[in-house]
Amino acid sequence: MTQKLTQRITINDVASAAGVSRQTVSRALNDKGEIDRETKQRVLDAARDLGYRPSRFARGLVRPDTTSIGLVIPDLLNPFFTEVAAAALEAARARGWHVVVYDTADSLEEERGTLQVIGTQVDAVVGYFSLSEAELDEHTRGMPVVLIGRQSPRFSSIRIEGAAGVRSAVDHLVSAGHRRIGMLDYANRADPSDRHAWFCAAMATHGLATDAVTTAAQSVAGGAEALVELLDRHPDVTAVFTFNDIIAIGALRTVRRLGRELAVIGFDGLQLGTVVDPELTSVALDTRRIGALAVEQAARLLAGAEPLAGDDLVVQAVLLLRESA
Repeated sequence: MTQKLTQRITINDVASAAGVSRQTVSRALNDKGEIDRETKQRVLDAARDLGYRPSRFARGLVRPDTTSIGLVIPDLLNPFFTEVAAAALEAARARGWHVVVYDTADSLEEERGTLQVIGTQVDAVVGYFSLSEAELDEHTRGMPVVLIGRQSPRFSSIRIEGAAGVRSAVDHLVSAGHRRIGMLDYANRADPSDRHAWFCAAMATHGLATDAVTTAAQSVAGGAEALVELLDRHPDVTAVFTFNDIIAIGALRTVRRLGRELAVIGFDGLQLGTVVDPELTSVALDTRRIGALAVEQAARLLAGAEPLAGDDLVVQAVLLLRESA
């Protein structure tokens, strides 16, 4: 079941379950003294069982400045997530919303801790999550949730589609004469990334081997170290595609230090790629659209309007040619 079909529990639902009026539910939840202890406990039990959360958004119909969303980012030091966060903040401010930003340091434990406190602080949650859907549901029951970069049958999600963009990148390298193309994937994963799958599919269309792959930490230093490892194992590589631009910039640093001729293509299309030498060619994502889409979908879910669906929630990556390849 998708979140499109999941209705937020309202005060009317609690009143019906407890067999009392809306006013009685309000008095019980606000700890007013006008009702007896047994009735109050019945209301509290019904609210807990239903997963009811008092809606600051509903109160925002009178006081619009009370609407708050939680923006969950795995690493604010990574410029990609900073760009997405900036776009989401801009879109939220345009609606007069408050935004609380959480940095989970790409840690499941930090993510879990964030979710344990976030439910009482905000009206909706948008961002990046790695926890299971069961855990997400447990901590956000009844609250609108918009996931970014992750497909989910349970929650609304903004999907990143990079297959065509990565294929364009490999096509570009092949047309330039490269036949031994390597990849630097992301190290902090149990399985190869989607970007690795897109790379392998693109290479297969040209009948090229995909054995020259190693993993890198998501940092400039991680990219530099990983390229050294890759070239030690596969010295015949003449071009490399990387999981993201930060890793690619580290790879460029190694290329310059070694004095080698090596084409480098990143993934993300960060503005940071224009200040390195040579400027970084990248499979680019529209970070402004990602952030704005997340906020728009949250707004629709909060308002009970028809949420965006299908292709309206897909952000396509496209090849951005600069100088490094």
